[in-house]
Amino acid sequence: MIRYPCLQPGTTVGVTAPSSGVDERLHDLVRKATGRLEEKGYRVVYGETVWTQEKAKSAPAAVRAAELNAFLQDNRVGLIFPPWGGELLIEIVDRIDYAAMQPKWILGYSDMSVLLLAVTLVTGIATAHGANLIDARGEYADETTAMWETVLATPTGASVRQFSSKLYQKEWSHEHPSPCVFHLTEPTAWLTVSVNEVHIRGRLLGGCIDVIRHLIGTPYGDVPSFQRQFIHGEPIIWYLENCELNVADLRRSLVQMKLAGWFRHCSGILFGRSGVNKPVEGYEAIDVYRELEVELGVPVVYDIDCGHVPPQMTFINGAVAEVQVATGEATMVQVFKP
Repeated sequence: MIRYPCLQPGTTVGVTAPSSGVDERLHDLVRKATGRLEEKGYRVVYGETVWTQEKAKSAPAAVRAAELNAFLQDNRVGLIFPPWGGELLIEIVDRIDYAAMQPKWILGYSDMSVLLLAVTLVTGIATAHGANLIDARGEYADETTAMWETVLATPTGASVRQFSSKLYQKEWSHEHPSPCVFHLTEPTAWLTVSVNEVHIRGRLLGGCIDVIRHLIGTPYGDVPSFQRQFIHGEPIIWYLENCELNVADLRRSLVQMKLAGWFRHCSGILFGRSGVNKPVEGYEAIDVYRELEVELGVPVVYDIDCGHVPPQMTFINGAVAEVQVATGEATMVQVFKP
């Protein structure tokens, strides 16, 4: 049984940095994002880790874990919204008091997906893969990114519909800041490997493959047990995005996931757009997708709105999803089924 938090108007947002904090030169980005949330009626409280960054982390693992646990156990906090991802969240997965945490939303992506996936697999509490706090600093948000509030406010038992974006951002242009934050210039197309139309249904799980793969073989990455205990054997739709891996490393990671049983009773796989799918000796990402579709016998969709090439939909780990893709456009309905 999956438990879903529900975002309430005026809730308290807890900002902590369980991975990377924010260098002093960029503190203004946090303040701008905070201002936008406060304009929407939220109350924002900070942890000390947000304001520091040294040696690829906001603070030592014990400090980050203690602060995160405090937010997780505080029933006044309804949403944990880290500034962004980072590199070393894996250091604290064994320091989280999963039994004591109160059901509440955790929202983010990149290195944050380690925390999101571990929490859902261990506790059955739904988590949200989507925007980071820093992404909320714009005067307004594009339609795809802005859906995080609507999705997180969906009650248990209800459903929420999202659509693929019309445009995506090809490259960052920090020297030309815009009111929308993202510079959306390229036409979006969700692509399929072997058929023109795809319809997939299953429970969502996923994140940044670079980092969630490191949960394999640990007590925090036991997907088969999650299937038995929390979703009673229902099929899984995996959504995955690649931040830094070349194509061969992407393939190795997917094979490891398969060998670990992560793709057992899988109904489909969705891959986010990536700017780093570097070929190896002519071996390209599309080759990986084709091989995976044949090996698993399930549809594979790629270039979806997920990950480091914005904008991105809000994916709820544990929710039932119905995904339809045709002629480059997609609809995803998520049902908050216990």
